[in-house]
Amino acid sequence: MSTSQKVVIVTGASQGIGAGLVQAFRQNGYKVIATSRSIKPSTDPDILAIAGDIGDRATAEKIISEGVARFGRIDSLVNNAGIFIAKPFTAYTQEDYKSKLSTNMDGFFNITQLAIAQMEKQGNGGHVVSVTTSLTDHAIDGVPSVLASLTKGGINAATKSLAIEYAKRNIRVNAISPGIIKTPMHGAETHAALGGLHPMGHMGDIKDIVDGVLYLDNAAFVTGEILHVDGGQSAGH
Repeated sequence: MSTSQKVVIVTGASQGIGAGLVQAFRQNGYKVIATSRSIKPSTDPDILAIAGDIGDRATAEKIISEGVARFGRIDSLVNNAGIFIAKPFTAYTQEDYKSKLSTNMDGFFNITQLAIAQMEKQGNGGHVVSVTTSLTDHAIDGVPSVLASLTKGGINAATKSLAIEYAKRNIRVNAISPGIIKTPMHGAETHAALGGLHPMGHMGDIKDIVDGVLYLDNAAFVTGEILHVDGGQSAGH
């Protein structure tokens, strides 16, 4: 078992931004612990795929224990898993509310707490970066986003709090705040309309978010940052 390479956990890793992150981290020499509900085993010996619901504490415990057993350490965590439910506020059901909080908030809390505890045990610092949304800064008429703002806005606030709490232990905590990104959840027929919601007039690509995450992971003097990668959305219209 070699511990010479950095080891990163990526949640929500089976498609879209998560899959792009796994690929990019491997290309940059990281070993990757990739997790999602539906993820399949990898033939790459430097990718450990763990299927499970990130909102379940037992899944988070499994990710850390099996990841450390396989690779010997945890250096970085990317909290990418999240769900978006676009409904008018009064149309949300209790099930919508529970599922959103389970994935977005419980998932963040469980794996972040355990990952930071492991980083503290190792004693050589670490990094946590969470994928949030610029809708928390700039709501858009016609895009109902109360539960996104409630959960991802909370993670933005927690990011700054954790950054200060762990700064002297060299554990950095940041977030990346995307606009609307071209992923499988958005059909090609929606791209023009969704692109028009950004001041730059187009959607972002998965690579835009991947590049931002890689920057933050290597930016040793950056912590408590909410990096907006959103075509100007957070600045206004």
